[in-house]
Amino acid sequence: MIEKSERFGAPSKRALLTGLWLTAALLTPAVLSTSASPASDPFTMEQALSYPFIGEMASAEHADRVAWMRSVNGVRNIWMAQGPTFAPQQITHYTADDGQELTQLTFSPDGSKLLYVRGGDHDANWPAEKNLAPDPTSDPDEPKVTIWSAAFDGAAPVKLAEGDQPALSAKGVLVFVKDDQIWTAPLDGKGKPERLFFDRGKDGFPVWSPDGARLAFVSNRGEHGFIGVFTDKAHALVYLAPSTGRDRAPAWSPDSARVAFTRVAGQGGAPEPLLTRTPHPFAIWTADAATGLGRQLWHSPATLDGSYPEAISGVNLTWAAGDQIGFAADLDGWRHLYAVPVAGGEARLLTPGAFMVETVSLSKDRRAFLYDADTGPAPDDIDRRHVFRVPLAGGAPVALTSGDEIETGPVAASGDRTAYVSSGVRRPGAVAIIEPSGARLLDPTLAQAFPADALVIPKPVTFRAADGTLVHGQLFQRADGAASKPGLIFVHGGPSRQMLLGWHYMDYYADSYGMNQYLAAHGFVVLSVNYRLGVGYGRAFQQAEHGGAAGAAEYQDVVAGARFLQQVPGVDPARLGIWGGSYGGYLTGLALARNSDIFKAGVDFHGVHDWSPLLGDRAASLDKRFEQGDRADAMRVAFQSSPDADVKTWRSPVLLIQGDDDRNVRFAQTVDLARRLDQQGVRYEELVLPNEIHGFLRYDSWLKAYAATAAFLTRELGAH
Repeated sequence: MIEKSERFGAPSKRALLTGLWLTAALLTPAVLSTSASPASDPFTMEQALSYPFIGEMASAEHADRVAWMRSVNGVRNIWMAQGPTFAPQQITHYTADDGQELTQLTFSPDGSKLLYVRGGDHDANWPAEKNLAPDPTSDPDEPKVTIWSAAFDGAAPVKLAEGDQPALSAKGVLVFVKDDQIWTAPLDGKGKPERLFFDRGKDGFPVWSPDGARLAFVSNRGEHGFIGVFTDKAHALVYLAPSTGRDRAPAWSPDSARVAFTRVAGQGGAPEPLLTRTPHPFAIWTADAATGLGRQLWHSPATLDGSYPEAISGVNLTWAAGDQIGFAADLDGWRHLYAVPVAGGEARLLTPGAFMVETVSLSKDRRAFLYDADTGPAPDDIDRRHVFRVPLAGGAPVALTSGDEIETGPVAASGDRTAYVSSGVRRPGAVAIIEPSGARLLDPTLAQAFPADALVIPKPVTFRAADGTLVHGQLFQRADGAASKPGLIFVHGGPSRQMLLGWHYMDYYADSYGMNQYLAAHGFVVLSVNYRLGVGYGRAFQQAEHGGAAGAAEYQDVVAGARFLQQVPGVDPARLGIWGGSYGGYLTGLALARNSDIFKAGVDFHGVHDWSPLLGDRAASLDKRFEQGDRADAMRVAFQSSPDADVKTWRSPVLLIQGDDDRNVRFAQTVDLARRLDQQGVRYEELVLPNEIHGFLRYDSWLKAYAATAAFLTRELGAH
């Protein structure tokens, strides 16, 4: 999906030609049917989406405890396991598909407390008007984003405050963010929350010192920003080496005396070209927490590879044992881990090779990085993830997992145990742990109805775009000896995402994988295309020139995938469709607008249809001094790179799906496209989900959307 990068300081229904009008509330059983007759149906949509999804996982710094979010059919709960047995234990007992996220799992350093945030949209690109929390159930009582304390003894969780980004000190003091300020509240839930201190900036990302005596935070001042340090109300706030730059990602030294942070240039200077990628180098600084005096430790080169790593999981700045600063960067064209001594010197590459490091954490002794990466002994591992460990002092990385499954999100469960999420081709994600005796799943249970044995094994494929770019994909094809089937191209969102050879580690794309399995089992051959701008294949692929609003260069990868799919035995080349969400929705719209001769139908989930308003907003927010000619040229290219520009050649029918509380892609984008399709007489249908966000919060919403998608594509392309 079109998603936020790491932030500064902080995934009616209408058929015009038939005259049929329907709304989401009036969808008939025939339209919503998720299965045909039992004799002809391998499995239903409900069965395909009945898998448990494992979300955010956290570990206690000084205790052998891990916790994670587990969602089944939209019912989210938090589970925990503790050493030495690490037996899974459910510690919240929510029962409804209520669309309320459970995120920000936060242990106290000693592991005695576990906090979490309930509600909100933590993948939004912008806050809602009046900072309203999502209300996907249309509850007459306004939902709030709230912080809760979980109980380990079976007692009910305790609500502590309204807010976000909780942090617990070694002394048991809770702080959190509310209204862009830092607040505090008692841990028993009985006292009244209060603002901890006043700061003129928009504050976020509070981080306690290891001794619990000081709090570092990011103070966003707009075009610049500081790292602030709060001690108590008897002492003035200290700002660390303040400058015209934008500082973020504070990390404390183990002795609680110093703070490391990153610095990029403040906004200003000569206007940058709107559609050309320019370098945004960054520096690592350290400063004394008491005096604010600091110095630059390291600076990246002023190249595109040296730019601040916004995508994936950011810079992962860490102050490790032995006075080593660890961080992630793309200095050799791939996202890798580096270490630089606090005393100064060159940054040392810790993870060499043509692969991408993704999620990162520290070992219990703070001497090693745990990470997952798309590498391993098999060539196809570039479309998987495996878990590794590498010492910050130097030495070769050690593979902790391998094989044909996918392992992600490692955290230190104890000194010699690593927890992670493990999934496979036919097995959705489950928490696993690596012990001295080997790896085991902590909670492998699946719903009895889950159709594991009926799932196809996706085949890794490659093909070349018109300009010679090598593109990877996964082919979902059921070998049943039937006549030629219609083909479908699936395009993921992001665009900084990668579809894998198995169940995905992100909920949006785990659902997409399940949907592709459903479509393959119900009469389609599906090719999932990992087009350029996605992650996993190097920075040059991920940040390709002339992508998106600058020329839609990635669309040629989609066309190449379609040409490849048309040649696959068992595919009817005259019955090709396309579907995707967010950025994938954009590419779906582009395909139907430019090539209705290839793509005979499509389903567009919350896609961008006109880049120019977004580009205009960016120009206005960054600098008001753009030359009018340059701005006009950029706006022209942006519009020409959009589906709206080619709507006159759009002939194929489309299903448009979006929630109207979307905070990543404006709902107006779909409204605008619908009006243009009206004017062209293009047949389309709509499924609008009132009060839903970009990545639908409710299982019921996904079920409706995917059922409508399958019904539409089956009807238009003749699958059976």
